Amino acid sequence: MSTTATASELDPTDSTPETLDTGFAALGMDARLLASLTELGYEEPTPIQRAAIPALLEGRDVLAMAATGTGKTAAFALPLLHRLNDGARPAERVAALVLVPTRELAMQVAEAVHRYGKALGVHALPIYGGAPMEPQLRALKRGVDVVIATPGRALDHLRRNSLSLAHVRTVVLDEADEMLDMGFADDLEAILEQTPDTRQTALFSATLPPRINSIANGHLKNPVRVKIDREIVAAGETARVRQVAYVVTRFHKMAALGRVLDIESPTAAIVFCRTRTEVDELNETLTARGLRAEALHGGLSQDQRDRVMKRFRAKKTDLLIATDVAARGLDVTHVTHVVNFDVPSDAETYVHRIGRTGRAGREGVAITLAEPREHRLLRNIERLTGQPIAVEAVPTVNDLRARRLELTRTTLREAILEAQEQGNTEAGHEVVASLAEEFDIFDIAAAAVRLLDAGRQGTEEPEIPAAPVRSERPASSGPSGRGAPSRGARSERPSGAAGRVAARGGDSEARAAKPRSSGGAVVKIFVGGGRKAKIRPGDLVGAIVNETGVPASEIGSIVVSDRHCTVEVPAGKADLIVDALGAAHIKGRRVPVRRDRVG
Repeated sequence: MSTTATASELDPTDSTPETLDTGFAALGMDARLLASLTELGYEEPTPIQRAAIPALLEGRDVLAMAATGTGKTAAFALPLLHRLNDGARPAERVAALVLVPTRELAMQVAEAVHRYGKALGVHALPIYGGAPMEPQLRALKRGVDVVIATPGRALDHLRRNSLSLAHVRTVVLDEADEMLDMGFADDLEAILEQTPDTRQTALFSATLPPRINSIANGHLKNPVRVKIDREIVAAGETARVRQVAYVVTRFHKMAALGRVLDIESPTAAIVFCRTRTEVDELNETLTARGLRAEALHGGLSQDQRDRVMKRFRAKKTDLLIATDVAARGLDVTHVTHVVNFDVPSDAETYVHRIGRTGRAGREGVAITLAEPREHRLLRNIERLTGQPIAVEAVPTVNDLRARRLELTRTTLREAILEAQEQGNTEAGHEVVASLAEEFDIFDIAAAAVRLLDAGRQGTEEPEIPAAPVRSERPASSGPSGRGAPSRGARSERPSGAAGRVAARGGDSEARAAKPRSSGGAVVKIFVGGGRKAKIRPGDLVGAIVNETGVPASEIGSIVVSDRHCTVEVPAGKADLIVDALGAAHIKGRRVPVRRDRVG
């Protein structure tokens, strides 16, 4: 039998973020963790954190259904860190293991554990495929407290005896359904078998198909089942709001926000962030761009909040950068745009945010900046709200130039109309007439437009690269209702023909048979590194899948020579793959990547 906890039971709505009964302090965590959360700007637990943290602090196993963006990393990382310090750490050091499906998530979780546990002196190490083994071996030999690993690379270390799980106290399976979809079911079983029976286990999954329940029944002991109850969103509630999302990498998110604001030119906008630290950083950056921005979060006194809101209501501020907590009860009718700097944690939060625009019969705009791995969360929100969210490319530099020229045209048109209304159209005629004796009248007007437009442009901005969006998985007719596991989608280790090639030595060319071509035109790309750089077909498959989102099934034959490789890829995605691989590290280094000249 398992215990069930829902967010509605643990998320009172009649309290404020400043009171201890809803804050992190009420959860009973180490004071140093609370200090870290305050420093990072976290104001109050999300529903998944409020539901899962107490159970994990008690040492209970937890089975949680939580989507990306709900704060689940902190939900398992904070109690994991607390429990590391409630007693002596084992001499073997590895006391906690977090298993994740991708290297990107491994790095993100490791970064979060480091930030939360910095004051505790906790050492966290991400280990994943496609990266050099030697640095990981050295770090493990020195000793770490928390290992965040992809399943394939974790097994590699277990087989080398460089990773011992004999004294692990806590195991977390993050995005378990994703790991199963990628074909890691057997790997997970093999890893869990090498952990102590006395361990605490937490399993987080966006969905709970039968395969997840099978793992839970086999490896979790009387788990607390956590599920976030969702409100039913009324049909048509968001109908007057144009909803658009831009998929962009975290590194380029700040630049993308500035670009989108330049294109949209909102009269009044609210930009929502998750933490007060993020609010302050955005406020500083946007103010430096010349925008009239103000910050609003729980770290401000009531007098400060009142002054900020007074300026925003008086239209002396164009942008309000706020956390959800600080913006509760906010009612400003002239808001034209709402921007989600991060994908909201759930559909209700999304609806409440964008409901602050499009009021009093006006049309509003809701903009969301999503990272590539959050694409599925967007679709969940779309499904639950019954409203479409258009996914568009981040505006280009040419788009920005066109927009600025349009603003220049509008400014000139308004000036002409105003002059006509005031009967003052002859002002400037003398200058134009004198220039007309020397130049064509259209050349004169065009020069004036360029001068006015130059004042808007400022420093030329670089292009923001398109972020890869993973395609939706096709529906499966199998019993689980999800896509069939594909070993080819794994980033750590190739399978089938590619795996056999990777294990084979010799001086002759190593050739992987075309595994699962999806048809259509293909081209070859050249990778300037081969067998001597220890590059295997699986490294290339993993890099392409992780960096571009192109499924492994679309990758054709891979030829590995001593000093270079060639890979067959869909012609329509060749440039995307070349750009992504050229900027990525393969086996710990950057290598030249281009279209093969003979391919």
